[in-house]
Amino acid sequence: MSPLPNSHTEPDGSAVVRVLSYNIRSMRDDTTALARVITACAPDLVLVQEAPRFFRWRKKLARLAAASGQVILTGGATAAGPAILCNLRATVERSEDVLLPLTPGLHRRGFATAVVRFGDARLGVLSCHLSLQKDERYEQGGMLLDRLAGMGVGHAIAGGDLNERPGDRTFRRLADGLQDCFATVPWGGEYTSTPSAPHQRIDAIFATKGIEVLGCGVPLALPGVTDTDLRAATDHLPVLAALRIPAH
Repeated sequence: MSPLPNSHTEPDGSAVVRVLSYNIRSMRDDTTALARVITACAPDLVLVQEAPRFFRWRKKLARLAAASGQVILTGGATAAGPAILCNLRATVERSEDVLLPLTPGLHRRGFATAVVRFGDARLGVLSCHLSLQKDERYEQGGMLLDRLAGMGVGHAIAGGDLNERPGDRTFRRLADGLQDCFATVPWGGEYTSTPSAPHQRIDAIFATKGIEVLGCGVPLALPGVTDTDLRAATDHLPVLAALRIPAH
């Protein structure tokens, strides 16, 4: 597997940013293995799904962030599960946690969102975990696109657990409006579920059209990422992308 570019700033003011999207199953598994995987991926941004939402949830998420070289940017229980972590390279302009309309009998969903800068590159960021119910999921896909369009930035990314595969209608809806980063420049592994027997891609990172995708996929052979840790950390595999964000 060819190396994924490291984070850096280009002479023209653009920035290469590493983004990780990861469903961490409320940190119910091996959190030491989880922290090792995140650290080895060296991300600037971590788009988390299923962050802890109940007793002492902030303390649990803060402990994971500290153990993996990150800080909490936004989200967690206040976004019904999605969260965003970042490293100190990121300058945070603003953040907002968005609760989506609740369908009776279904789990509450939300978006964790932020606008950050890496030098002269300005970026909208959204972490999501879409519904298990297909019609609600499709509506949430539209809300995601509307939210990115309304962030007032030229470039934006979204990542998360979509609960459906490429070719299904919500995944297609997102891929029609955005770049599906793995499909654009495949790198690493494809399937994100399950760690013990990967057979489906239900987690993804998307980017607006002006962003250059340098590579995206499951970091299966990345130095420091072991199969043992991936299996122990949670019930999903992470998605790692390197993206070049133009200067604003």
